[in-house]
Amino acid sequence: MQPDNKMKQKIYNILKGKFLVDEDASKNWTFIVFLTFLALIMIASSHSIDRKVQLLAKLTKERKQLREERIATSSELMKLKLQSAIVKKLENKGLYMSEKPPVKIVVKRVKRN
Repeated sequence: MQPDNKMKQKIYNILKGKFLVDEDASKNWTFIVFLTFLALIMIASSHSIDRKVQLLAKLTKERKQLREERIATSSELMKLKLQSAIVKKLENKGLYMSEKPPVKIVVKRVKRN
């Protein structure tokens, strides 16, 4: 046989599956089972990583939303703490800002005998 014919014959034998039924088939089957096991582990690992990536994306989105909410709430609180906002709310309840500034009262203690 020529070298080309030997190569063709080997390829035909592989395609026909003769390597699975010849004398050394047990070695081949063991290797095939091992490769199948590795493939299953790889597929399971890939699915696990995909789930983790999706969870990470979801948590990142939620974190951004919570940060935006915190900033909006903080901004609203700052507006509510302004003196003008407090005065407006108290005017609705009938309380008004004094036109006179507050006066400090100082009490002196007198020594008694």
